[in-house]
Amino acid sequence: MDITYYKTQVIDYSRKGIKAEMNKEELLEKGLWFHGHKCPAMPMGLRVSLAAMEALGVEQRAGAGELVALVEIDEDHCATCFADGVQVATGCTFGKGNIKKLHYGKWGLTLIDRKQGKAVRVAPLAEAMEANKRTEFMARRKAGIPPTQIPAEIAEPLVERVMNAPAEQLFKVSEVFDYIYEAAPHTFESVVCDECGEMVVERNARVQGGQVLCIPCAGLG
Repeated sequence: MDITYYKTQVIDYSRKGIKAEMNKEELLEKGLWFHGHKCPAMPMGLRVSLAAMEALGVEQRAGAGELVALVEIDEDHCATCFADGVQVATGCTFGKGNIKKLHYGKWGLTLIDRKQGKAVRVAPLAEAMEANKRTEFMARRKAGIPPTQIPAEIAEPLVERVMNAPAEQLFKVSEVFDYIYEAAPHTFESVVCDECGEMVVERNARVQGGQVLCIPCAGLG
Protein backbone atom coordinates (compact mmCIF):
# COMPACT_ATOMS: atom_id res chain seq x y z
CA MET A 1 0.00 0.00 0.00
CA ASP A 2 1.52 3.28 -1.11
CA ILE A 3 0.92 6.10 1.33
CA THR A 4 4.30 7.77 0.98
CA TYR A 5 2.69 11.10 0.18
CA TYR A 6 1.52 11.50 3.78
CA LYS A 7 3.69 13.33 6.24
CA THR A 8 4.70 11.38 9.31
CA GLN A 9 3.22 13.27 12.23
CA VAL A 10 3.65 11.66 15.62
CA ILE A 11 0.67 12.45 17.81
CA ASP A 12 1.94 14.42 20.77
CA TYR A 13 0.12 13.49 23.95
CA SER A 14 3.00 14.52 26.22
CA ARG A 15 1.07 17.27 27.95
CA LYS A 16 -1.37 14.65 29.20
CA GLY A 17 1.28 12.06 29.98
CA ILE A 18 0.15 9.80 27.11
CA LYS A 19 2.38 7.89 24.74
CA ALA A 20 0.97 7.55 21.24
CA GLU A 21 0.70 3.95 20.03
CA MET A 22 1.44 4.91 16.44
CA ASN A 23 1.87 7.93 14.24
CA LYS A 24 -0.77 9.17 11.84
CA GLU A 25 0.75 7.42 8.86
CA GLU A 26 0.67 4.04 10.58
CA LEU A 27 -2.86 4.60 11.82
CA LEU A 28 -4.01 5.62 8.35
CA GLU A 29 -2.44 2.52 6.84
CA LYS A 30 -4.34 0.33 9.30
CA GLY A 31 -7.52 2.28 8.61
CA LEU A 32 -7.21 1.86 4.85
CA TRP A 33 -6.57 -1.86 5.23
CA PHE A 34 -9.61 -2.25 7.47
CA HIS A 35 -11.88 0.01 5.43
CA GLY A 36 -10.94 -1.15 1.96
CA HIS A 37 -10.94 2.11 -0.02
CA LYS A 38 -9.78 5.72 0.10
CA CYS A 39 -12.32 8.39 0.99
CA PRO A 40 -12.47 11.42 3.31
CA ALA A 41 -14.96 9.99 5.83
CA MET A 42 -12.88 7.17 7.28
CA PRO A 43 -9.91 9.47 7.98
CA MET A 44 -12.33 11.94 9.57
CA GLY A 45 -13.34 9.15 11.93
CA LEU A 46 -9.67 8.61 12.77
CA ARG A 47 -9.04 12.30 13.50
CA VAL A 48 -12.23 12.77 15.53
CA SER A 49 -11.44 9.67 17.57
CA LEU A 50 -7.87 10.74 18.32
CA ALA A 51 -9.15 14.12 19.49
CA ALA A 52 -11.67 12.43 21.78
CA MET A 53 -9.02 10.13 23.23
CA GLU A 54 -6.70 13.05 23.83
CA ALA A 55 -9.43 15.04 25.57
CA LEU A 56 -10.15 12.12 27.90
CA GLY A 57 -6.49 11.34 28.53
CA VAL A 58 -6.97 7.81 27.26
CA GLU A 59 -3.69 5.94 26.94
CA GLN A 60 -4.61 3.16 24.54
CA ARG A 61 -7.30 1.65 22.36
CA ALA A 62 -10.02 -0.45 23.96
CA GLY A 63 -9.00 -4.07 24.39
CA ALA A 64 -12.39 -5.00 25.81
CA GLY A 65 -15.11 -2.68 27.09
CA GLU A 66 -12.98 0.07 28.68
CA LEU A 67 -14.23 2.58 26.11
CA VAL A 68 -17.65 2.95 24.52
CA ALA A 69 -18.21 4.87 21.28
CA LEU A 70 -21.60 6.35 20.46
CA VAL A 71 -21.66 7.28 16.77
CA GLU A 72 -24.49 9.37 15.40
CA ILE A 73 -24.67 7.87 11.91
CA ASP A 74 -27.79 6.17 10.60
CA GLU A 75 -28.23 3.62 7.78
CA ASP A 76 -27.93 4.11 4.02
CA HIS A 77 -26.51 7.61 3.83
CA CYS A 78 -23.21 9.08 2.74
CA ALA A 79 -20.03 9.04 4.80
CA THR A 80 -20.96 6.21 7.16
CA CYS A 81 -17.34 5.20 6.48
CA PHE A 82 -16.69 7.57 9.41
CA ALA A 83 -17.53 4.72 11.79
CA ASP A 84 -14.73 2.53 10.45
CA GLY A 85 -12.22 5.21 11.39
CA VAL A 86 -13.73 5.29 14.87
CA GLN A 87 -13.36 1.54 15.22
CA VAL A 88 -9.73 1.51 14.08
CA ALA A 89 -8.63 4.43 16.26
CA THR A 90 -10.54 3.67 19.46
CA GLY A 91 -10.69 -0.11 19.42
CA CYS A 92 -14.46 0.12 19.93
CA THR A 93 -15.93 -2.44 17.55
CA PHE A 94 -19.26 -4.01 16.75
CA GLY A 95 -17.80 -7.41 17.65
CA LYS A 96 -16.99 -6.22 21.18
CA GLY A 97 -20.34 -4.49 21.41
CA ASN A 98 -18.81 -1.24 22.59
CA ILE A 99 -19.77 0.90 19.63
CA LYS A 100 -23.41 1.92 19.21
CA LYS A 101 -25.24 3.69 16.40
CA LEU A 102 -27.54 6.47 17.59
CA HIS A 103 -29.28 6.78 14.18
CA TYR A 104 -29.29 10.60 14.20
CA GLY A 105 -28.05 10.90 10.61
CA LYS A 106 -25.08 12.93 11.88
CA TRP A 107 -21.36 12.32 12.29
CA GLY A 108 -20.73 13.13 15.93
CA LEU A 109 -18.83 10.79 18.24
CA THR A 110 -19.33 10.58 21.98
CA LEU A 111 -16.48 8.60 23.49
CA ILE A 112 -16.99 7.26 27.01
CA ASP A 113 -14.20 6.22 29.34
CA ARG A 114 -16.00 3.84 31.69
CA LYS A 115 -13.18 3.73 34.25
CA GLN A 116 -13.22 7.49 34.75
CA GLY A 117 -16.97 7.85 34.26
CA LYS A 118 -16.23 10.62 31.77
CA ALA A 119 -17.12 11.33 28.16
CA VAL A 120 -16.51 13.86 25.41
CA ARG A 121 -18.33 14.62 22.17
CA VAL A 122 -16.40 15.48 19.01
CA ALA A 123 -18.20 16.41 15.80
CA PRO A 124 -16.95 17.36 12.34
CA LEU A 125 -17.58 20.96 11.37
CA ALA A 126 -20.30 21.46 8.78
CA GLU A 127 -17.84 23.53 6.75
CA ALA A 128 -15.41 20.62 6.56
CA MET A 129 -18.14 18.19 5.55
CA GLU A 130 -19.46 20.62 2.94
CA ALA A 131 -15.98 21.05 1.48
CA ASN A 132 -15.77 17.29 0.98
CA LYS A 133 -19.22 17.23 -0.64
CA ARG A 134 -18.17 19.83 -3.23
CA THR A 135 -15.41 17.59 -4.63
CA GLU A 136 -15.16 15.46 -7.75
CA PHE A 137 -14.96 12.43 -5.48
CA MET A 138 -18.43 13.07 -4.07
CA ALA A 139 -19.83 13.97 -7.50
CA ARG A 140 -18.78 10.55 -8.74
CA ARG A 141 -20.14 8.83 -5.64
CA LYS A 142 -23.51 10.56 -6.12
CA ALA A 143 -23.48 9.32 -9.70
CA GLY A 144 -23.26 5.78 -8.37
CA ILE A 145 -19.58 5.10 -9.00
CA PRO A 146 -18.14 2.80 -6.29
CA PRO A 147 -15.29 4.37 -4.28
CA THR A 148 -12.95 1.58 -5.37
CA GLN A 149 -13.38 2.75 -8.98
CA ILE A 150 -12.54 6.41 -8.33
CA PRO A 151 -8.96 7.22 -9.43
CA ALA A 152 -6.39 7.64 -6.67
CA GLU A 153 -5.50 11.13 -7.89
CA ILE A 154 -9.04 12.21 -7.00
CA ALA A 155 -9.35 10.42 -3.63
CA GLU A 156 -5.87 10.84 -2.20
CA PRO A 157 -5.86 14.65 -1.87
CA LEU A 158 -9.04 14.42 0.21
CA VAL A 159 -7.51 11.83 2.51
CA GLU A 160 -4.34 13.90 2.85
CA ARG A 161 -6.32 17.05 3.64
CA VAL A 162 -8.32 15.38 6.39
CA MET A 163 -5.27 13.71 7.93
CA ASN A 164 -3.13 16.85 7.94
CA ALA A 165 -5.51 19.79 8.39
CA PRO A 166 -5.42 21.66 11.73
CA ALA A 167 -7.98 20.34 14.17
CA GLU A 168 -9.83 23.64 14.33
CA GLN A 169 -10.59 23.36 10.61
CA LEU A 170 -12.10 19.88 10.94
CA PHE A 171 -14.06 19.42 14.14
CA LYS A 172 -15.23 20.80 17.45
CA VAL A 173 -14.56 19.22 20.83
CA SER A 174 -16.91 19.56 23.78
CA GLU A 175 -15.92 19.89 27.40
CA VAL A 176 -15.37 16.58 29.15
CA PHE A 177 -18.49 15.66 31.11
CA ASP A 178 -19.69 12.99 33.53
CA TYR A 179 -21.14 9.88 31.95
CA ILE A 180 -21.84 6.62 33.77
CA TYR A 181 -22.37 3.87 31.23
CA GLU A 182 -23.99 0.69 32.49
CA ALA A 183 -23.37 -2.15 30.08
CA ALA A 184 -25.81 -5.04 29.97
CA PRO A 185 -24.26 -8.32 31.12
CA HIS A 186 -23.42 -10.80 28.38
CA THR A 187 -25.43 -13.99 28.29
CA PHE A 188 -23.67 -17.31 27.79
CA GLU A 189 -26.84 -19.40 27.52
CA SER A 190 -27.56 -21.04 24.18
CA VAL A 191 -29.60 -23.85 22.62
CA VAL A 192 -29.56 -25.80 19.36
CA CYS A 193 -32.31 -25.10 16.83
CA ASP A 194 -34.36 -28.25 16.19
CA GLU A 195 -34.77 -27.34 12.51
CA CYS A 196 -31.38 -26.20 11.22
CA GLY A 197 -29.18 -27.66 13.94
CA GLU A 198 -27.33 -24.40 14.50
CA MET A 199 -26.53 -22.79 17.83
CA VAL A 200 -28.70 -19.85 18.87
CA VAL A 201 -28.62 -17.60 21.93
CA GLU A 202 -31.33 -18.88 24.27
CA ARG A 203 -33.18 -15.57 24.57
CA ASN A 204 -33.45 -15.40 20.77
CA ALA A 205 -34.93 -18.86 20.39
CA ARG A 206 -38.65 -19.40 19.82
CA VAL A 207 -40.85 -22.37 20.75
CA GLN A 208 -43.30 -23.48 18.05
CA GLY A 209 -45.19 -26.77 18.01
CA GLY A 210 -43.00 -28.14 20.75
CA GLN A 211 -39.81 -27.33 18.83
CA VAL A 212 -37.08 -24.90 19.82
CA LEU A 213 -36.35 -22.81 16.74
CA CYS A 214 -34.07 -19.96 15.75
CA ILE A 215 -35.77 -16.83 14.44
CA PRO A 216 -35.34 -17.66 10.71
CA CYS A 217 -36.57 -21.24 11.14
CA ALA A 218 -39.56 -19.90 13.07
CA GLY A 219 -40.42 -17.82 10.01
CA LEU A 220 -39.81 -14.55 11.85
CA GLY A 221 -36.57 -13.44 10.24
